[in-house]
Amino acid sequence: MTSNEIANFVRNVDGWLFDGEARLLFELARQARPGGVIVEIGSWMGKSTICLAKGSEMGSRLKIYAIDPHIGSEEHHTTGKVWTFDQFQANIRNAAVQDSIVPLVKMSTDAAKDFNHPVSLLFIDGAHDYDSVKADFEAWYPKVINGGTVAFHDTTGWEGPRRLVRTALFRNPQIRGANFSWSIAYGEKSSDVRLGCKFANRLRLALKMFQEVALNTATNPAIKALISKLLGRSARQTP
Repeated sequence: MTSNEIANFVRNVDGWLFDGEARLLFELARQARPGGVIVEIGSWMGKSTICLAKGSEMGSRLKIYAIDPHIGSEEHHTTGKVWTFDQFQANIRNAAVQDSIVPLVKMSTDAAKDFNHPVSLLFIDGAHDYDSVKADFEAWYPKVINGGTVAFHDTTGWEGPRRLVRTALFRNPQIRGANFSWSIAYGEKSSDVRLGCKFANRLRLALKMFQEVALNTATNPAIKALISKLLGRSARQTP
């Protein structure tokens, strides 16, 4: 499988990923450094997990630790209890990646307490309020190896991730190559980040802030409905 094929492969799995984000997760996992594992915080029903697993299969074949309490987020609790683990397991079996994935059905900060594996790739996509994103980052960032990658999802429309990545990635003196694709922001942890790299990170942060305005406008429900109407397509269709 290639990164060009992954978006179609996971299209019928419930989740929230642009095609470009699915390709990026595949590539980040494929290129993840050996000597560690991949940690995903927030798996929902496995869409991003499968992207990571398929990418890892094409690279160093690192295990993916998929961490999620599988009870949904706060907005799901208003309609009663939510339990996503059964569907998550079915989806990873259907994708034939169950041998690559170690599910941890617990909160991220609880899982971090006794987690002793070095981390080559950390993907944070848990609760999106600022305090929760910050807690996830602070609990797991020290476990990321030198040369490992840290990535966050939903850093455009959600205030928590959007605000945190400005300091956790783009202004972090230990991060080089900070960048973004759609709503995913990512960068490499390094003990040797030179002045030019820091300047490049700040420049890409400025570009990202411009992109946030455009992407938030494009994904606004009213704007999407108008564009879909003009194109003669259902507003439910996703990019």
